[in-house]
Amino acid sequence: MNRFLSIVLVFLVLFFTACSTRGQRVYSPQTPTKHYSSDRARHSSVMDKKTYSHPTMRPYVIRGIRYYPTVVSVGDRFDGRASWYGPKFHGKHTSNGEIYNMYDMTAAHKTLPMNTIVKVTNKTNGKSIVVRINDRGPFVDNRIIDLSKTGASKIDMIAAGTAPVKLEILGFEAKGKKKIPSKKELKKLPQKEIISEFALQIASFSRIEGALKMQEMHDNTDGYRTIIKDVESDRGRLFKVWLKGFKSEQEARDYKAQGHFKNAFIVRED
Repeated sequence: MNRFLSIVLVFLVLFFTACSTRGQRVYSPQTPTKHYSSDRARHSSVMDKKTYSHPTMRPYVIRGIRYYPTVVSVGDRFDGRASWYGPKFHGKHTSNGEIYNMYDMTAAHKTLPMNTIVKVTNKTNGKSIVVRINDRGPFVDNRIIDLSKTGASKIDMIAAGTAPVKLEILGFEAKGKKKIPSKKELKKLPQKEIISEFALQIASFSRIEGALKMQEMHDNTDGYRTIIKDVESDRGRLFKVWLKGFKSEQEARDYKAQGHFKNAFIVRED
């Protein structure tokens, strides 16, 4: 009998407990979900929040061409042709919202993050300057950077208008600071290689032997690597040789414009 009463008491306790909690919702703490664009997600691990202004890292279109602002690392080097811009734009807004001053040591670049600190060396005379990127451009073929009038003057390219230059990434300055810092003050990003899906198709063969020879001949050209794409086409089997390792579409376009490979064209890997 005592055993029977014990069972009944346990049952009643469980029943009333269930009734008291019925209809209640239990919420577990959750971390708010963050939604990023694919472009932001691709680079989020190497962005310095104090250095980069995320809106200026969004792709943009000028004259039908889409440009992809690209994360770079300290020490990266690029070759190309520099130009300069002055009175016509003096006092107008730059792409990052500043007022352009042609007497400041600033420059425009199509894809470098805003506030990137760049050393620019004139290859014709060896003179160099250090500038801060605060604008977009130049949107002209074969041009890699647009210098302020003062910057261009310091490397003696005012009269010529353009000059072959070498760019070197020195560091990154906090958003809004206009004074170019010393090397010790420059904020360095983690040295992580960011490679885009853009490549340069430099040749196509119907036989693998030709593709292999081309690959071996040009592998590691200017630091880029070659791969062979085996594809089926209307003309049958083709072996396409691609040059890869570009950090953006614009870098691939700039390299193509140098004319190293006749009939080369930009491709994008799926």
